Order: sequence, then C-alpha cells, then structure tokens
Amino acid sequence: MASDLPETMRCVVSPEPGQLELVERPLPRPGRGELLVKVAAAGVNRPDLLQVKGVYPPPEGASDVLGLELAGEVVARGAGCETPVGTRVCGLVAGGAYADYCLLPEGTALPVPERLGLEEAAALPETLFTVWINLFERGFAAEGDLVLVHGGTSGIGTMAIRLCRLYGITIIVTCGSEEKVEAALDIGAHAAINYRTEDFVDRVKDITEGCGVDIVLDMVGGDYVPRNLACMAEEGRHVSIAFQRGAEASLPIVQVMRRRLTLTGSTLRARSLRFKTMVADELRGTAWPFVEGGRLRPVMDRNFALAEVGAAHARMAAGQHVGKITLTP
Repeated sequence: MASDLPETMRCVVSPEPGQLELVERPLPRPGRGELLVKVAAAGVNRPDLLQVKGVYPPPEGASDVLGLELAGEVVARGAGCETPVGTRVCGLVAGGAYADYCLLPEGTALPVPERLGLEEAAALPETLFTVWINLFERGFAAEGDLVLVHGGTSGIGTMAIRLCRLYGITIIVTCGSEEKVEAALDIGAHAAINYRTEDFVDRVKDITEGCGVDIVLDMVGGDYVPRNLACMAEEGRHVSIAFQRGAEASLPIVQVMRRRLTLTGSTLRARSLRFKTMVADELRGTAWPFVEGGRLRPVMDRNFALAEVGAAHARMAAGQHVGKITLTP
C-alpha cells in the first residue's frame, strides 16, 4: 500500500449489546478483489441498530465494524482489481463502513458521477440494492403496476418512490404522521396513508377502486401480513424484507389459493458476494444510468459526525427521519 497511508484508523463497534464505541484499529489491507476506500460518508440503516441490540450479528467472515454502505475515494487496491486509485466509488459491504477506511469488494463498487456528492452516494447502495432485488426481481414490478410500500418516508420507502416514478409504477405508501404523509407526496408518492388515523386496508381499496395492488413491499410483518393480503389484487405478490411487528403471522390460506397470491421475501446482508456482484452488474445497466443522469438521487435526512453515531442511531430508532441518515468520518 502507499507509504502515505496511516497505520491506524477510527471505527465504530458494538462490544456488548446496547453499546457503541469509537475505537482505533490497524488499517486494513486489501486482499484479492478488494478496494481500500477512504470513507467520505457511510449510510445508517436499521440493520445497524439491530446489530447493536445483539440480534443481527455480522455474517461469518464479515467485519464486526458497523456499517453496510459507504462512499469515498479508492486509496489502494488488492490483486486482480482494475479500479484505479483515486476513483470515487460507493458500494455495499457486509460490515465495516462506520470507519475512516473500509474494504470494499470491487464487485459491489459503483462509480460515483461528478454531479453526485459523496454523502448522497453513500446513501444509495443499501436501499437501491434492497428495493431492486425485492420490488423488481422478486416482486416483478413493471410499468403500470400498483404497489403498496409501508414506511413511506424511510430510506427504503423513499427509494421505492423514486424508482417507481422512473419506471411508470403507481405507488401508495403508509406513514406515521400527517407531516410524513405530506413529505411522501412531495417526494413523489401517488397516495400516502396515515396508518395512525386511517385503516390502510380500507384506504387502499378506496384508492384502487376495489381492485387492490399488484405488489406489497412489507417491512412490518406480524399482524400486518394478513391485512396486506386483503389489499392485494388477484395474482398479487407479497414481498417481506423485515418484521418490525413480529416474525410470525397467521394467514388466510384459502384466500392465497383462491386469488393465486404469491408470498416471498429475502435478506441481503448474508447473501454471497457472487450474488451481490450480479445485482451490482444489473444495476449498472438499469438504475445507475438514472443516477448518472441526475434523475435518481436519495432523499437525505441528516448527517452526523462519526463520533455522533449514538445520536444518529437514536434519530432512526425514534422514527424522526425522512430519507437517509449518514455519518461523516
């Protein structure tokens, strides 16, 4: 590696459930197929909060340093890499982004166009990969479809709104306040429902004139699942990506059979590097041209210094954010 690089770096770990510590560790060295990136910003995601709680440990072989996405400048590269030193990149990692430097698999690295700031770029990979895999690949979303997404002002929700708008898909979202309803509509949702004051099943039926939606992207789980099924049209697809209200649900199997519904879902962090590289390759030819053209940008909430990671996590845990929260080393 270059002689001007430091020997150590700061990073954030959770040594015990509920604890966050900013510690100093040796600078990692890139192996085959890895880029060493000087981190300009890292995205904050709900799985980070779950890791701190002790219920979502890193996959085997992944760094115990928090953080699943980052953007910055390549400062060194391992054997077999073709990305030049000095290139601005963002990308997806299984851990390690809450740091001054991070190892990024070249296969999941995406080039950051000049028109996009590195803080915005750091807010793209996790939600873009997640929404693309689940809404478009597993849910088969296509132009003309009707989609229901819970958590409309979350990072996932705002990315879903932006992508649906680009691909001619009508999107309905749920939110927890009138302020967030207005924010979701401003971002581009075709309709937004305050789930605290309205029954989202009845509202979806009203909005769709009784037809229902083609796809539900659900991060709530629990008792939301049968209610989601009641919102769906025949041949509808239900895609689960989280279960904030519980990992178990009771389902009306007869309705699944009669209306030929499909229930699916996925996780991302533990998937193989080969799979993530395949998704990155697909995104380079589909969604990334919209990023390069300035038509796809993340909705940004607030940026915190790396040492303020506790405050960043508290903001997400409280549900105060609209869009993405980031950390800057």
